[in-house]
Amino acid sequence: MAAEGSAGDLIKVVTLLGAAVVAVPLFKRIGLGSVLGYLAAGLAIGRFGLGLFSDPQTILHTAELGVVMFLFVIGLEMRPSHLWSLRRDIFGLGSLQVLICGLLLTCVGVAFGFSWSVSFVSAMGFVLTSTAIVMQLLGERGDIAAPRGQKIVAILLFEDLLIAPLLAVLTFIAPACPEGAAEAGSRWTSVAIALGALLALVAAGRWLLNPLFRILANAKAREVMTAAALLVVLGAALLMQLGGLSMALGAFLAGVLLSESTFRHQLEADIEPFRGLLLGLFFLGVGMSLDLAVVGRNWQLIVAGVLAMMIVKALCIYGVARLAKSSHADALDRAVLMAQGGEFAFVLFSAALAEGVIDPTVNANMTAIVVLSMALTPLVVIVHKRFAKPE
Repeated sequence: MAAEGSAGDLIKVVTLLGAAVVAVPLFKRIGLGSVLGYLAAGLAIGRFGLGLFSDPQTILHTAELGVVMFLFVIGLEMRPSHLWSLRRDIFGLGSLQVLICGLLLTCVGVAFGFSWSVSFVSAMGFVLTSTAIVMQLLGERGDIAAPRGQKIVAILLFEDLLIAPLLAVLTFIAPACPEGAAEAGSRWTSVAIALGALLALVAAGRWLLNPLFRILANAKAREVMTAAALLVVLGAALLMQLGGLSMALGAFLAGVLLSESTFRHQLEADIEPFRGLLLGLFFLGVGMSLDLAVVGRNWQLIVAGVLAMMIVKALCIYGVARLAKSSHADALDRAVLMAQGGEFAFVLFSAALAEGVIDPTVNANMTAIVVLSMALTPLVVIVHKRFAKPE
């Protein structure tokens, strides 16, 4: 029996790798990009394709580590002084975009006939852009270090910071319950834990990480250095998760704290293979999680929701970018890249469902809307690239 179980697990691993190996080169060859290849492969082997996987959420939870490692690598490229120079973009541009997009998308939900609380949760889930898709697309065209790419990275970082506050807001808008007074005290406890986790990570980064890697380097065991790199990334992500914050934020901060280390390039080389593989697995999981049965039952609402949300968010991002003195080309590029919902929407919707703010039908419909928006983004980027006027 154990051998049969092991064989079944191995078949799933081989299937995932085979789907990626076949689909991604094919889609890149025809000019549709690797992200769309992963999404299509996930849909093909998921519940509504060959039916080889019935629980894509398990794969998604594991594959989120790809996003975590991507942010760690980005953090290694950002020295603290450079990050400080981006503070206006992170808190100024980021907060302005989130506030205006959140308000307008909430109004879209109300226009569709939903209550203010349901509309707010749906809007904020869609405001949180997909870090995985945007960073992958930026990386493929080599724009991460460019000024336009740095502004997008700054906004994504601000959105990562919003996870904990948004989860706290859910307890305020949830239906009233007798334990309300006790919950008010627990909110302050949660804030204190989050701040404590941040301070612990910064302290470890400043005083422990460099001495640790120096000792391991002297041991001259390359595999131990790789294990230590993974330990730092996953440990930072775990600490932030225990503190109620974003795992990706923890990995990014760990990368920033190691950005001036003499071991920076070796750490990047050690993490890169894991990052690429897990990020591809994440996109496969997103493709598998698209519930075509839900889309079929509510296709008019979902199609209208995807179009309305993406168009309104794109227009909002373009307007905010122009208000912040970006050129027309940069503003349009940012709007096209960031006009989708993201992976953190799944976390927010699940928490809202548990709190009773949204019902299972709304959760299923909004999840489908977010997944479809993520799948459409690479196509929209390709269309924009082909028809946009050269700068």
